[in-house]
Parts: sequence; structure tokens; C-alpha cells
Amino acid sequence: MSKRYIVTSALPYANGALHLGHLAGAYLPADIYVRYLRLLGKDVVWVCGSDEHGAAITIRAKKEGISPQEIIDKYHGLNKQTFQQLGISFDIYHRTSAPIHHETAQDFFTTLYNKGGEFEEREQEQYYDEDYDQFLADRYITGTCPKCGHGAAFGDQCENCGSDLSPTELIDPKSTLSGKAPTLRKTTHWYFKLDKHEDWLRDWIDKGILDGKTHHDPKAWKRHVVGQCLSWLDGGLQPRAITRDLDWGIPVPVENAEGKVLYVWFDAPIGYISATREWAKQNGKNWEDYWKSEDSELIHFIGKDNIVFHCIVFPAMLKAYGGYNLPVNVPANQFLNFEGEKFSKSRGWGLEQHQYLEEFKDFPNKEDALRYALTRNMPENRDADFKWDEFVDFHDKELADNLGNFVNRVIVLSNKYFEGTVPTPNTDTYSILAPALEIVDRIVQDLDRFSFRTAAQGVMELSAWGNAYLQDAAPWALYKANPEDPAIRDIMFTGLQVVALLSLLTAPFIPFTSPKLRRLAGLPELENGDLQKALEQLANKEPLLPAGHKIGQPELLFAKIHDRKDDSRLQIVNRQKEKLEAIEAADQAQEREPIKPNIEFDDFTKLDLRTGTILAAEKMPKANKLLKLTVDIGSEKRTVVSGIAKFFKPEDLPGQTVVLVANLAPRKLRGVESQGMVLMAENQEGELAFVHPQDGFGNGWIVR
Repeated sequence: MSKRYIVTSALPYANGALHLGHLAGAYLPADIYVRYLRLLGKDVVWVCGSDEHGAAITIRAKKEGISPQEIIDKYHGLNKQTFQQLGISFDIYHRTSAPIHHETAQDFFTTLYNKGGEFEEREQEQYYDEDYDQFLADRYITGTCPKCGHGAAFGDQCENCGSDLSPTELIDPKSTLSGKAPTLRKTTHWYFKLDKHEDWLRDWIDKGILDGKTHHDPKAWKRHVVGQCLSWLDGGLQPRAITRDLDWGIPVPVENAEGKVLYVWFDAPIGYISATREWAKQNGKNWEDYWKSEDSELIHFIGKDNIVFHCIVFPAMLKAYGGYNLPVNVPANQFLNFEGEKFSKSRGWGLEQHQYLEEFKDFPNKEDALRYALTRNMPENRDADFKWDEFVDFHDKELADNLGNFVNRVIVLSNKYFEGTVPTPNTDTYSILAPALEIVDRIVQDLDRFSFRTAAQGVMELSAWGNAYLQDAAPWALYKANPEDPAIRDIMFTGLQVVALLSLLTAPFIPFTSPKLRRLAGLPELENGDLQKALEQLANKEPLLPAGHKIGQPELLFAKIHDRKDDSRLQIVNRQKEKLEAIEAADQAQEREPIKPNIEFDDFTKLDLRTGTILAAEKMPKANKLLKLTVDIGSEKRTVVSGIAKFFKPEDLPGQTVVLVANLAPRKLRGVESQGMVLMAENQEGELAFVHPQDGFGNGWIVR
């Protein structure tokens, strides 16, 4: 392992509270990893902070009727506080509004600008809102996605199909300010020539080769990370605009750039560097040791929606600047859903971090209960789902019944049999511990490869091994028969070594409980390097708790949520379930979309609707939402591209009767000309169903 580590977590926008999905995506996994590195005695700096520029901030400010500065101050404070309360142990939680960040970001732009060949200046037409007298940034424009047909795509991205867009690609664009169709006006922007970096990026991502040398093991990267990057590269990289016409952000530091700021996706990742600079200044360190030295490793923790920016755009910026290390891994997590659906602030669906802390304010284990449940269901390689029933089970069955029960029995019996002193074993107990030590090895390996979900299961496996060993050995039965039986000393000595191990290995996952375990084992608070020392002791067959060591008195570790004697904690969960049910009921009772304004009969007759039958269907390359259909409409066969892949398998569609809009102007989607539109009905869940004539009606007949 390296001498130094610089670990980053995605900078959250300071325009709203963070929900549990955010926590499971980029912050909890990083916290687990950083706590693990510290226990190994590594020199690690973990930086994060608020992303306080960009259109998202100004949009939120307009909605709340306050200034952008008030917005960022409000949500920076809220998110920083909730992170601290949940034990997220950043070395610094910085802000991109800080002067040192403005200075660092402007230096990046100026250096690349002065190098020549990295930027190009383009005059272009950009959407403009006449009513508000301003150019519109990407997020100020919505419209229909040209690739999947989603009606609420933004000017930079469609959140339905994930496609990267430019505002002029949108169908029927509208300004989010006035609600009107914007006009086009000429403006000038600077573009970063991302395309010139395509070849080395491919070698670096696909082969782990950088400048002719092995940089990292690409097999150690998650498959969905590499796959998404190679998909982008296969599509061909294009220059990316890095400036915007906005009045909120970091001013572009060149002449003739009045009213222009750095694009937030150029500015934000540089926030990792400025945060490290600020941390170094506060701690008497040299920040360049972490970002530029050969014996330092950079690791980015993000969600899957940020993969391209951290694996392609930011690395290209760093290499173009020169002298910076590139990430050795980007262990991006996928998305966490909530009770089967995506988190949705607009619908009130889900739970924000601060809401959880408030709801469970009187529950003594609230922080670790949440951390553990999220870890056990972490979306490391596929989307996962947070469910209240599982939350209760993870806490009660695993933390309380497994871990808590084992530790309590060992401490209680050791105090009863040996007055709270570690007994001298009668035999070599190292062989007894061998299976437990194999589990420890696996936990360490899983932590090294960012498999935190499996590592947490390993901790429970270690505790379960201790429970099984204790149950099989039954020291209480031996004590009843003969209190002086030497086997009792071996059993309790072994159990106490496992308790000591658990006090170390639980620290990355449940850091509020680990200190309690340390007290029970009679050990001091953890310090950097303690796990490494323990692993060396075990390798040398030295006990973690020597004979004669004094342990603590028993105490309750986990108060159950589902407690028959006290159901107050279960009531908290039930109230949350009731809220979810109320949201679902409200959705079910929602009125259907309002009828559109009246049209004349002549308008309707302009549509040529024809009956047809799907002859063939296949997936569109590089488009998860789209299917390519061949439709027989009697007189001819049409190719139709339809965004229905989420609901229908291609192999199930041949023979399906449909109604086709036959005189819709053709348009190309992903290089395929679509010659019409298949009519679909959509319910409140967003599920689609075909509108079709009865079977045997025939193809090509007019629908009137």
C-alpha cells in the first residue's frame, strides 16, 4: 500500500438537504475506507465540501425567494452538521465559495489557457430568455429528450435515459424562468479539447497504462465504471464548454469575459485540490505531497451519475495541467432506492439525513443503526433498495442478537468466573482461533477492494463464529459440573480475543459502538495504526488481551427496535411506514392529467393513424431505453424507434398489434431514422401499455 492517500467524495450541491441515497453512494463507503486506512496507520487525507456554484444554486434561490449566498449558507451548514452527527469523518469539509478555491480554479483555467492547444474559443448561438433578459444555462432549459422522448429533460442531460445533451438538441425547449420558448442569440464560450486526450484516456482506463507505465490494475475497477467510460470513448469524445453566461460563479479570468463564469463541472472537482490546500495550511502540511508525489494515491468516491466527470473529464484536466496524480480507482456506487422507488423530493418520497436524525432522536443507536443498514444493503455493483423492515432486521437480528449477544455473554461470564480478569489459558488457543482469523483475513481483503457490504457481513460472520463456539463449548455447563475445569479458561480466553478483534473491526462500520466494545474489553480508545498492530500481534501468535488483563463491566450495546416490552422505537418505524403509505395513497388518488385545450376537427384529421403489427424488435446499441421496431402497416413496413425497452422485451413483441402515427415527420434517433410513432397509454406508475385494435383486425386500416 502507498505511503499517502488523498481520498475525495463528490461535492454535494448546497441547494438542498441530502437523503439516504446520497449517504450510501459517496460518503458512507468513503468513511468506512478512510477509517480502515487510519487503523492501518496510513497517512490519509479525506476531503469534501459544498459545491456552491452553478445554475442549480440560483434556481433554488429563486424558488425560495432568497439570494444564492443565503441558499449556500443554509444548506452547507445543514449538510455539514448531519454528516458530523452520522460520524462521517472528513478531514475537511470545505466550500467552493471560499477565496482559496476561486484562486485555485482560476489558476487552472489560466494555466491551460496560456499553454495553448487545450482550449478553443467558439462563437455560438445560445438560448436566451427575452422576458428575463439573460442567457440560459443548461439547467434553465427543459424540453423533450431527442433520444428517449422523456418530456422533462434538461439542457445538459436527460435524467430518464442518462444521455448527455446540449440545449439545442431538446425538442420544444422552454425556459424554466418564464416558461416560454427561448430565442437564440450569439455568445462566445471556451471549450476544453477533451477529444485530444481520447487515446491516452482509453489506454489508462482499459489497460491501466499511463505514459507507457503501469498505473493501476484495471481489473480492480468496478465493471460498470469501466463499461460506462469505454462507452463514452467508443462514442468519440468532443470538446466541452467550460464557461457559462451566469451572474453566480467564479469569473472567467481573461479579457473580454464579462458576465461569464467557469462551468460548475470545470470548477467543482478542482474543489478537491483547494480543500486539500486549505487543510494543509491549517495543519502545517504540504498539499502537493498528496496530489503530486509518486508515493501517493488518489481515490474518488462518487455515485454512478458522476463517473464520466471523474474518470474522463477531470483526469484530462489534471494531465493537461501537468504534475498531478490521476486516480488509481474510482469505486462508484450505483443508486439506492427507497421502498422500491427512486428518491423524489418533489413527491416527498424518501428520507433525508437530518429527518432521520430528528425522527430517531431518542433512539440510542440511531447513527450506527442507519450506517449498518446502509452498509449491508450498499449499492456497490447494482441498484439497491432501502426498506424499513430490513432496517429493523439488520439492527435487531444482526447487531443486537448476533454481535450484542455474543459480547454480552463473554463479558458477563468472564466477570462471573474470573472477576473480570482475562484467564491464563490451559492450552494453545491459537489453533482454536484459526477459523476466526481466516474470517479476519477475508474482512481485510474485502476492505482493500472496496467490498464494504461483504466486509460488514464478515464482521457478523466473526461474531457468529464466536456465538457458535461459545454455545458448543458451553462453559456454563462445565462450570456447573466443576468450577475449576481448566477448559473454562481456554473458552473464555478465546472469546475475549474475539471481542478484542470485534472492537477493532467494527470501527469503520459502526464507530459509535466500537468505543463501547473497547471499554468492555478494557482497552483504550482507538488510535491510528491499532489494526495494523493487532494484525502483527496475531501473525506472531500474541494475544490481543493477555492473561491478567482487566476487562470492563457488562452494558447493553443495542436496545432493540422491535422490543416487546417497549415498542416506542418500533412506533418510529411504523410512523415512517404510514407516511409512505399516505404518499402512495395520494399518488393513487391523483387526478388524471388535465384535458388539453380544445382543437378543431380539422386539426385531428391531419393525423394519419393506422393499424399495424410488429414484425420484429431489437435493442438499439448503446441505448438502454430504446427498441427498434419493424411495423407492418399493410401497404409497407416501417422502422420505428420507441422508448419502451424498460417495459417490454424485444422477443415478446413480434405479433403485437399497434396503432401507428403514420404521417409523423421522420427523425433520426441514435443514427436510425424513425418513421412514425406507436401509440401507448401511461398510468400513474409510468407503466406503458399498447393502444391497439382487436386481434385479427388487419393492418393499414385508418383509425378515425
